[in-house]
Amino acid sequence: MTTTHAPARPIGKAAVGALGALAVSTGALESVVTPTLPLLQRELGMSPAEGALLSIVLLVTGALITPIAGTLGDRYGGKRVVVRLMAVVCAGGLVSALAPNLPVLLLGQVLQGAMVGALPLSFILVRAHLPAGESKVAIGVVSGLFVGGAMAGTLAAGPVAEGLSRHWMFVLPTFAVIGATVLVHRLMPHDPPRRPDGTGIDWPGLVLLSGTLVTLMLVLGLGADLVAQPLVLLGLVVLLAAFGTGWVAVERRAASPMVDLRMLTRPAVGKSCVLTFLICVGTSAATYLVPQLFAVPADAYGFGASATAIGFFLLPGALAASLAGPISGIGVRRLGSRAVVTAGVLLMAVGLLGLAAAHTEIWHLVVGKALVALANGLCVTAMVTRTATSVDLGDTGIATGLVLVTRVIGFAVGVQVTGAILTAGTPAGSEIPAESAFVAGFALAAAVTALSLLVVRTMSKGVKE
Repeated sequence: MTTTHAPARPIGKAAVGALGALAVSTGALESVVTPTLPLLQRELGMSPAEGALLSIVLLVTGALITPIAGTLGDRYGGKRVVVRLMAVVCAGGLVSALAPNLPVLLLGQVLQGAMVGALPLSFILVRAHLPAGESKVAIGVVSGLFVGGAMAGTLAAGPVAEGLSRHWMFVLPTFAVIGATVLVHRLMPHDPPRRPDGTGIDWPGLVLLSGTLVTLMLVLGLGADLVAQPLVLLGLVVLLAAFGTGWVAVERRAASPMVDLRMLTRPAVGKSCVLTFLICVGTSAATYLVPQLFAVPADAYGFGASATAIGFFLLPGALAASLAGPISGIGVRRLGSRAVVTAGVLLMAVGLLGLAAAHTEIWHLVVGKALVALANGLCVTAMVTRTATSVDLGDTGIATGLVLVTRVIGFAVGVQVTGAILTAGTPAGSEIPAESAFVAGFALAAAVTALSLLVVRTMSKGVKE
């Protein structure tokens, strides 16, 4: 017997405003670690590799939770799942605020990663309650407010951490998330489920992918320290291979796989994933290394910048990233995805090589980081657009999900590798990496980015293949 659900009730500006407030607060909470990472490393005694792990754990958790959140939203309704995800996020924010050491802070960031799955669910809610034309406007508003919240968090995290303490930079946005969640709960009507309860969740795939990513991060982050313990390193590599092989086997046989790997056999999707991985490896180097270089003492080769100053210096990059999406969309429509990606790759390679060659002035780093952020936005938006328009309508979510998961993996790998380079390049008895370690990190990222041009050459000129 089929159960029919009543259509969703229309919503007003107050409900959309509640979703916007949630987007602002979660964007702020997500962004506080990046400008304050050097401060957190000093206060918690972290190595560069451990700092790299801290900077990516939220993103990795988000990549894992997003497809599960979407399935649960279809099964139980978007509002119900959003409110519960936000409860997990708020718990994570409070754990991060109270964390006395790195392991507890990592736990808090893992819990906060649930916020990544909430933004797509917000879009589902808007589409469920508004006509097509109004929903597009509302989605754009919510997306813009999330970016605005991230910028506000980048600017405010430093002053709060230095004026109050590192604990308060998590507490304040967490309180804002709590308030916004209450508003969503009160103002947003329930949306009907869109799938029957029998819709399966790929729990084995989730567990195996989690094990694969965690083990990969351990191998990349601890590899330099484990060279003297080859059996331990070999054991981690074997474990990584076992997790990865098991995950591929499970996903190929699952009725409703978390990530449909068969989609990779389609040229447009497979090439987009390879390009996204390479581009995000390059992006991650600038994202991680530039704040570290700002914080190096001025009597060495850095600038001794405070967390407040670092947030201010990173703002142009955030602005460039926010502009990249619309620019890329216009470029893909007029010139095709290959032209946009080629321009983005060349721009990123120039920015990374410029950072490797010239980093003695603050403006060198500001301009270089902005170029990389703009290039990354151009490329990733073009890849997602290209992928979405090259598959059947029913496969859009699966295909674009593959690209977004690949984005997270590329970013995580790049950050961990550059963190390991800084750790290996830190002289014994010193807390400051050698300048050559930064140069090597930027140069390696530029080389990886340039390799992506080999894949770009095989792309068709249009969006579809």
